Amino acid sequence: MEELEIILNGEMVKIKIIRKNNKNIYFRFNEQNELVVTVHPRISTKKVLKLMKENEKSLVKMYLRSKSKQDREDETRILGLKYDVKINESYRNITFDEGTIYVNSRSTLDKYISNLTKQIFSEEINKILAIMPNIPEFTLRVRKMKSRWGVCNYVKKTVTLNSELIKYERSIIDYVIVHEFSHFTYHDHSSSFWTLVSTYYPDYKKARKELREN
Repeated sequence: MEELEIILNGEMVKIKIIRKNNKNIYFRFNEQNELVVTVHPRISTKKVLKLMKENEKSLVKMYLRSKSKQDREDETRILGLKYDVKINESYRNITFDEGTIYVNSRSTLDKYISNLTKQIFSEEINKILAIMPNIPEFTLRVRKMKSRWGVCNYVKKTVTLNSELIKYERSIIDYVIVHEFSHFTYHDHSSSFWTLVSTYYPDYKKARKELREN
């Protein structure tokens, strides 16, 4: 691998040239906003730089998109706490230190959060099951949803929780679990339903407000 630096959009950008037996030349920006160029071994560095100059406008657009994406991903929220995210390939393990997460790639962090989400949901479900009677055996599903925090299919005996709930404190997750469990008894949002919810989660109005505001 060959490493260089160029000025792109008025900023110094690192280039990594990787030579493989592929017919075409590929440009992409990695998670450190470094330009990775994959080329055939016969293509010279001079040729690569010439192609970059000819496609400078396109590369600038790619670079700005990459930076914009990085800006959106430089922080995350887990169980109600905000963390800055520092991504560098040199980090071996994911590390939490004084409000910062150090990790070698976004995919590593996503996998960690996915596993943590399943673990936390399981712990909170078991906690609620210990105090809330008459809940049938059900299948838990976890997925990202745009408009709902949870779904109870009382016919198919499934409960689906929004993976985005991992951003909230455990108490908020508990509310959604109680809410969905209550649908096994009441299939609507009648006053009887909310009475049941309040029995096991008295402060449900506060939890609903927090979920609506975020």
